[in-house]
Amino acid sequence: MNFRDEGILDSFAKRFKKIRLREGLTQEELAYRAEISLSQVARIETGKINPTLCTIVVLAKTLKVHPMELMDFDF
Repeated sequence: MNFRDEGILDSFAKRFKKIRLREGLTQEELAYRAEISLSQVARIETGKINPTLCTIVVLAKTLKVHPMELMDFDF
């Protein structure tokens, strides 16, 4: 079964973007440092895709935050 909750994806996307901007990184810089595609970063940031746990951890490490900080949002 595939669960897709648009509200959760949108909330995560907003939190992710806020942290990226706070850290002063462009989508391109983040993608390069995290070794993931720019299109993937853009799709995560717009709530178009549901990132895997492994991707969330890689992004958190790249942003130098605990993964739970990315998950700290209301839904």
